[in-house]
Amino acid sequence: MAPLLPLTLVVITRNEAQKIARCLDSVPFAAEKLVIDSGSTDDTVAIARAHGARVVHQDWLGFGPQRNVAATHCSHPWILALDADEYLTPELAGELQRRLPALMESDTAAVILRRHLIYMGKPMRWYRPAVGEKLARLYHRDRARWSDVRVHESLTFNGRSLTLQAPFLHDNNPSLVEKQLKVLLYSELKCRDWSDKNKSTRMWQTPFVYAFAFVKDYVLRLGLLDGWRGYVIAHTAASYAIYKRMRYYEMRLNPASRDTAAAALTRAGLDH
Repeated sequence: MAPLLPLTLVVITRNEAQKIARCLDSVPFAAEKLVIDSGSTDDTVAIARAHGARVVHQDWLGFGPQRNVAATHCSHPWILALDADEYLTPELAGELQRRLPALMESDTAAVILRRHLIYMGKPMRWYRPAVGEKLARLYHRDRARWSDVRVHESLTFNGRSLTLQAPFLHDNNPSLVEKQLKVLLYSELKCRDWSDKNKSTRMWQTPFVYAFAFVKDYVLRLGLLDGWRGYVIAHTAASYAIYKRMRYYEMRLNPASRDTAAAALTRAGLDH
């Protein structure tokens, strides 16, 4: 059994029964495992507790605020943030166990980890954002904070950081059905952020946005070297880029659609 280190693993969840055990079990050295659940109706909470996690209920606030609230519940100042569909490789777990004791004694604010993507059941090999994407996920809560946005949050910090080499894995969207459902939710959340900031619509950019996003992912980011999966991921990314702009245009043109869309997402079990 791995020796425990004064670290809290934090996972935010809602209906993640199929994934949460693998995530929690991949960090055997964390002295505390904390699940912040926003109202799961499946077995997420029971499974999390069975795999050693303390579960705290928190009504959904948006990804950034939810992570910041989670930090206040941690028993240790050093926090490792994973999503339920992410998990450490044995290589990264070993690297963390070797380096964490000295790291925790330093003035480091955050640690950058490399994420590898599993897409359509197989690892992506060439698409650049899916091979070694660098993300700040390990941090000292007094030296870093998540951005207060509903979606696509990032960790902000002022201080020293370091990057580890071994990857963690992201088993992204078991099927395109789950991907499209996530696109609907993330688009809605992004549009709400834009609406709060009164961002202009700029619909004239939409055709160019699709072309640029597709070429960027398929050619410049080497999606084409991953075959048809690379084509699918580039098309999906480009479609997301234009859909959220079209949805925001509709939201500005017809403000009542914000409530009707929220109700539809809630009925589908997507919006909290």
